[in-house]
Amino acid sequence: MNVLLVGSGSREHALAWKLRQSPRLTDLFLAPGNGGTAALAQNIPIPAADTEALCRAAIDARVDLVVVGPEVPLAAGLVDRLAVQGIAAFGPSQSAARIESSKAFAKDLMHRHDIPTARSAAFTSRSAARDYVEARAGSHVVKADGLAAGKGVFVCDSTEEALRAIDLMIGEGAVFGPSGSTVIIEERLIGREVSAHAFTDGFTVAPMPFSCDYKRAFDGNEGPNTGGMGAYSPPLWLDEPLEPLIHESITEAAVRAMREEGSPYRGVLYPGVIITPEGPRVLEFNARFGDPEAQVLLPRLKSDLLEICWAVVNNRLSDAEIEWTTDACAAVVIASGGYPDAYETGLPIAGLNSVEPGVFVFHAGTALSDDGTVITSGGRVLTVVASAPTLPEARAAVYRNVQRIHFSRAYYRRDIAAPAQDARVD
Repeated sequence: MNVLLVGSGSREHALAWKLRQSPRLTDLFLAPGNGGTAALAQNIPIPAADTEALCRAAIDARVDLVVVGPEVPLAAGLVDRLAVQGIAAFGPSQSAARIESSKAFAKDLMHRHDIPTARSAAFTSRSAARDYVEARAGSHVVKADGLAAGKGVFVCDSTEEALRAIDLMIGEGAVFGPSGSTVIIEERLIGREVSAHAFTDGFTVAPMPFSCDYKRAFDGNEGPNTGGMGAYSPPLWLDEPLEPLIHESITEAAVRAMREEGSPYRGVLYPGVIITPEGPRVLEFNARFGDPEAQVLLPRLKSDLLEICWAVVNNRLSDAEIEWTTDACAAVVIASGGYPDAYETGLPIAGLNSVEPGVFVFHAGTALSDDGTVITSGGRVLTVVASAPTLPEARAAVYRNVQRIHFSRAYYRRDIAAPAQDARVD
């Protein structure tokens, strides 16, 4: 089977690594890929947002299946374009991908179908949004309605912070462009967050192990939001009775709601959930694997990922055998100094071949120079991942190996999967 994988991040490197293990795989193409994926697939220099060129490439390569990694091509309708060409694709349609590409749509869906989430309101008027915040005491969360690379959420401690966030999104200096032309203002929920991924073909829902990611740039959850600075699985603090509750009241309920509303959802559905004193609540839905969550989930998957993807696109997920290891997994992102703001690129990376056996280094912002040297080309450069029987062992292994990799001004968080953060709450 020939497969085209779309994307260029560590998530796509991890997906390529897992797909390559399938005995059914013949040729693997990756568009556009990065400096690390070239060892697993044929990189094709097509941006993930260029849906027309991706369709042509799939036809030219006689691809049997396209696996879409990031959210942008999903929101742009890549799966729909491929369907017109008779090419199967793993990922939701443009209509179904609205569950991520429009937070206003997702909020309305949750309210209509009694899926637990925060109270919220949507605004296109700057003055109306400001009036709403000023009329309500307490802290707020201000979100861009559209896609913003994980950076369009402002958790505000005061009314003044919320007003500044609104001004950043709606007005002359709108930092997110059309993605921020509608803002969602919701009550701030307090609790611990967990990522609840699942495979689904629109009917059957197959939950994955839970995981946790770290969005802030610096230790102690300080600094600006990023695309993700690390992750671990499983979260030992999550009480077992909550797990089926999350799957049933949130993930399965959302899949059922999308089907009932005429937009059947196929692919990976990933609700970000917060555990409040009143129970689990949805923070947001994502229409694909998280990054870096994929990097801690895929090493735990014992089954053939290609078989699972093929079962999803053929509405046969109920027939698929999906097994997971009991091992724990920890991932640490090594980023360019200055990220998520301005940073330098083109810096040579040393130590990539010095990691311990069984430790994975998934590339994201990397490229190959003319002489074959791996150099930096983005903000999040690498994700180092280690598995072990226990989470403390996985954490120790990943940090031993992070220290073996070097490039100028590299930085990473030092508190991923820290014991105090993952203690079970009794």
